[in-house]
Amino acid sequence: MRRILWRITKLAALDRWRLAVAWASLFAATGLFLAVPRIIGRSVDAALGTGAEQADTGYLLTLGLLIIGVVAARGVFNYVNLYMAEAVSQRVAYRVRGLLYDKLQRLSFAFHDREHTGNLMSKATIDVEMMRMFVSMGLIRSGQITILTLGAAAMMLLTDVPLAFISLLFAPLIGARAVWASRRMRRMWLQTQIEMGKLTTVLQENLSGQRVVKAFGAEAHEEAKFEAQNRTVFERAYRVNLAQSFNTSLMQMIFWASSGVILWFGGRAVIDGRMTPGELTEFLLYISLLVQPIRMVGFLVNTFARAASAGERLFAVLDAESPVSESPGAVPLRNVRGRVRFENVSFGYGGRDAVRKVSFEAAPGQAVALMGAPGSGKTTLMSLLARFYDVDGGRVTIDGADVREFTLPSLRSAIGVVQQDVFLFSATVAENIAYGREGASMDEIVAAAKTAQIHDEIEAMPDGYETVIGERGVSLSGGQRQRLSIARTLALDPPILVLDDSTSSVDAGTESRIQDAMAEVVRGRTTFIIAHRLSSIRHAGLVVVMQDGEIGEMGTPDELIASGGLFTHVTELQYATSLNGTAAVRARAVPLRSGAL
Repeated sequence: MRRILWRITKLAALDRWRLAVAWASLFAATGLFLAVPRIIGRSVDAALGTGAEQADTGYLLTLGLLIIGVVAARGVFNYVNLYMAEAVSQRVAYRVRGLLYDKLQRLSFAFHDREHTGNLMSKATIDVEMMRMFVSMGLIRSGQITILTLGAAAMMLLTDVPLAFISLLFAPLIGARAVWASRRMRRMWLQTQIEMGKLTTVLQENLSGQRVVKAFGAEAHEEAKFEAQNRTVFERAYRVNLAQSFNTSLMQMIFWASSGVILWFGGRAVIDGRMTPGELTEFLLYISLLVQPIRMVGFLVNTFARAASAGERLFAVLDAESPVSESPGAVPLRNVRGRVRFENVSFGYGGRDAVRKVSFEAAPGQAVALMGAPGSGKTTLMSLLARFYDVDGGRVTIDGADVREFTLPSLRSAIGVVQQDVFLFSATVAENIAYGREGASMDEIVAAAKTAQIHDEIEAMPDGYETVIGERGVSLSGGQRQRLSIARTLALDPPILVLDDSTSSVDAGTESRIQDAMAEVVRGRTTFIIAHRLSSIRHAGLVVVMQDGEIGEMGTPDELIASGGLFTHVTELQYATSLNGTAAVRARAVPLRSGAL
């Protein structure tokens, strides 16, 4: 816990001068506050004519004005303290959110495969806010507790030593209780925040999948799932706040019990003449000053515990090591010719093999088709090419150099990927097409849209290329989203192109137009076509058929048809499907020329 809070403190210390001003104003405000009981004690003795003070109306007026001045000055310093404390805490939150966001951009797919989006959102919002509260109310305001406690103790000792010792006997008990409670509540808050992350995940998935929920009439199921997790969060938060309330009440009870004891001993001291009425008043006012620290202890224990648990979750992300990272000597990838080699490549997800000892080469400008059943390793190979993951064995090279030798931005800008699962942003059509290529001209955007066979449909939209599409492109059809994704990749003008079943969401007519346009697009580019339909590989000079993570067979379409192997089975199956409308038929071998693919 101390290590985590220390790391948060170091983040706050980056704003040294603001932190210094906040602490200086806190010292000044608290010092002035400690002066008030002494002035009031003098006023009581002066009014009663006891002690060294004599009853004097003018003197009492002076003391009254002095109290007003001290309180006013304290108000000014207190405002400065609160202002600077908030400034420091907000900057810490700003800094942590930025660090977290930057880190998430640089972590590999392997990290995001394990983490739920809702949980990350919870960390970026709720946990960051808990950290901010620690800086504002814990790191800075806790100084007031220390100063008030030490200052009041010192003034009490100066007033009457025996009575001060009796008063301070209760301090160790309160301190021990605070330490014990902070450790217990830290564990409780950590579990509460974990459950809150799960609740955010349920909410995020529900909102993102509303079309699926409604299509399957699963509203009741989703409500029950949310209710179960919501109740878990409620119960944990209720228990931890109940513990906090009990802790605060117990410490206040201890304090007020001590006040009764002190009043009895102090009254006897006045009767015996060891103290004046003003000194007893002063003493009791210093005791009352301790009420604020005592009340704040419970709150601060809660703040420290929540900050420690929040920091633990946040620093787990900030300290995470990405399996994919740039080597110290990484160089930019320039002047790409496009010769790509997979040399004895192996890779697995969490101990499960995805591809094993795969080797093949794509010549510059060649189109290579990757075919095979779902899960056979096609998309995994392309992820290794772009270094979304790193190989477990072997290597992937571009123009003879290992892809791990290049900087990640230059590598990925050289590889344009049209994914099957299309994601579009809530922005204009033009901004979506130009995404990833800053400064793209309107002519280049239009050219990419025309190649992707979607220009005419964009022009028919209410504001043309300035039309704002909804979240994830929900206002567009599946085919439109797919073609916008193709246009976005083409706008990058990459020397290496990956088409991951990129025409799966378009009708036959649109697919035909896109394929005709692709004949021009793939010319001069090394292109990998992940396909399930034969019509998608008409431009392929090499076909790699994957089976259970290995190369089942490889060759030109003519060679594979002649061999009568896996590729022939696929052509027979798809031919039978086109004739009968179902794949559940026994197809016979059908001669097929490569030019017909």
